[in-house]
Order: sequence, then C-alpha cells, then structure tokens
Amino acid sequence: MKRYSILFVDDEMVIRETLGADLAKMGYKVELAKSGEEAIALIKKNSGYMQFDMVITNLMMTGVNGMEVLKEVRNNSSEAMVILLTGYGGIETVIDSIRLHVDDYILKPCKSKDLQFRIKRCFERYELKKKVKLYEDMLKVCSLCNKIKESKDGKEDKQKGKGEWIGWHDYISNKGDVMITHCYCPDCLEKAENEID
Repeated sequence: MKRYSILFVDDEMVIRETLGADLAKMGYKVELAKSGEEAIALIKKNSGYMQFDMVITNLMMTGVNGMEVLKEVRNNSSEAMVILLTGYGGIETVIDSIRLHVDDYILKPCKSKDLQFRIKRCFERYELKKKVKLYEDMLKVCSLCNKIKESKDGKEDKQKGKGEWIGWHDYISNKGDVMITHCYCPDCLEKAENEID
C-alpha cells in the first residue's frame, strides 16, 4: 500500500502538532507548515516529482490564508487533494472553496476519527481520479497491424472517436523527434544465427 504524503498547515501550534502527530500515527508521511507562506514555499519546492498527495490547511490564518494555499495547490497540481479546516463555517467561504475544487471542508474543532474518515474518503477519490487519468492517457495500438491511433494536438475527438491510424515508426518519429534504426535484440539475434546455421 502506498504511503501518502500530507502537508498540514495551521498557524496554531497546538493544533498543528497534535493533528500532525495523529496523521503520522495513521501511517502518513507528514510535513508541517506554520503559515500559509511556508506552505506555498513547500508546495512550489515539491511540485512535480515530490508533490504532496494531500494538503490539509486551516482557512483563517494571518498573512496568507487557506484559500490562497488552495489556489497554489490547484496551480501546481490538479491531482492533489485539499481539505480546508475552519472554525468559521460561512456559506460564502464554502462556495468560494467549491469553485476552487476543494475536496472536503471540516469545521474545527474536529475529532481525530472524523479527520481520519475524511482523509480516507479523499484518498479513495484520489486513486479513482488517477485511474481515470491513466485510462484517458493510454495509447491505442491495433492488435493486428500495430498501427497507433494518433490524435490531433494530443487529444482525440472523444465524441466521434476519430484519429488517424499510423505506423509505429511514424508515430515515434513524429511524437518523440527520434530517429529509428533497425537492429536485433539478443533473443532475435540468436534465433537468426541459428536459422543461418
């Protein structure tokens, strides 16, 4: 099972340390940030290769608030899950966070079991999103002739299912700017040598 990484952001030390320790006991890799500014710096530093799987952030913080952290997460990763924690459950804030595609919203004070349930549910959706993306990005190859279905501008016309079927040589040359050369793999070389003998 994958060990998910979580960035936990809260400017209140007691909450940050307590819930951070709870998350670590649950088996997550946890990084703590004491401010929105620190969280954004970590998100930028870790974007791409070492990106966080989830960011849990307090909404109301001095300086950079949780909404700004949410925006930064969305600018750096469409897949990372975000949970907002707040002691203020105003409808306007909820609507704004939904527009920014927040994954969950929890009122403080929250119990550890409550948070654990919400995180588990978010990670179930996270895995589902990754599977959907994997299937969308699959390369279609004909089982008989090995031609590849090429799409326009990297996207296939999903309604019509159109796309030109081209030979794999052309596909690799066009997409990868790679020059193709022919040779033998060790198994085929041995087979060819045996046939010659």
